[in-house]
Amino acid sequence: MAVRNTEQYTAWNGPEGQAWAAGADQDPTEAELIDRLLDAARIGKHDRVLDIGCGAGVSSRAAARRAARGRVLGADLSGPMLERARLDAAGIGNVVFEQADAQVHPFPEGAFDAAISQYGVMFFTDPVAAFTNIGRALRPGGRLAFVVPQPAQECEWYVVPVAALLGIAPRPQAVVAAYPGQAPAMFALSDPVRIRQVLAAFADVSIEALHVAQWFGRTPAEAAEGFLGSGPTRYLLERDAALTREEAHARLSAALAPYAGDGGVVLPGAQWLVTARWTGGAAAR
Repeated sequence: MAVRNTEQYTAWNGPEGQAWAAGADQDPTEAELIDRLLDAARIGKHDRVLDIGCGAGVSSRAAARRAARGRVLGADLSGPMLERARLDAAGIGNVVFEQADAQVHPFPEGAFDAAISQYGVMFFTDPVAAFTNIGRALRPGGRLAFVVPQPAQECEWYVVPVAALLGIAPRPQAVVAAYPGQAPAMFALSDPVRIRQVLAAFADVSIEALHVAQWFGRTPAEAAEGFLGSGPTRYLLERDAALTREEAHARLSAALAPYAGDGGVVLPGAQWLVTARWTGGAAAR
């Protein structure tokens, strides 16, 4: 397997990928977002679908149900997540999974009617090259649809736990400014201007704002454990030698308690739903 995105490959084949694989299929709010994604991609019964950054395969299985007489290829960097994806998709004959860096992987040219991604396209080291490579895998006029987060300050699920570990009030702009180091990679495509830049080889680019709530656990304690296992909160814990895991867990549990209800811990979401059409045009940076 050719890998250009080595940093993300390391992360998603270590504890990060293992944590996400263990938590797959637990989110009852995920179905709404996947339905919006598949509707936007206009997945039909005979379609050939490429699922980029498919993770544990939840979106791939949903696409396979719609493309009942077509086929779905789920691609991801993470071995642990693909292992879970293959286990959960056992018996579904029209979906397969492949470990691949979508930025450089030699997908067969023109082989797919649609490419989709739910939170899987923000981590490319070279997004222009990656989307151009994905585009080549689409037939002429093939459809692209993906979901990415809106800017960090719009995402309460980011602001609240990060503020708790930094020990500051959860004021969005202040939290974003106080985060140490570079902005988390998950927000690399949170600016609509940047999205349009990296999709210069596509036509009919549309960016729709969604606000689908996101589930993080059955209890505040379980949600806190999930936050500590991945993402910016895991990074904050690892870099702060004075902050013990027990204290971090306690802070997160307290901060997340107001969001707990009968359905678990649910925080407001803020996403962009992006659609486009492949033209085979020249990419621009």
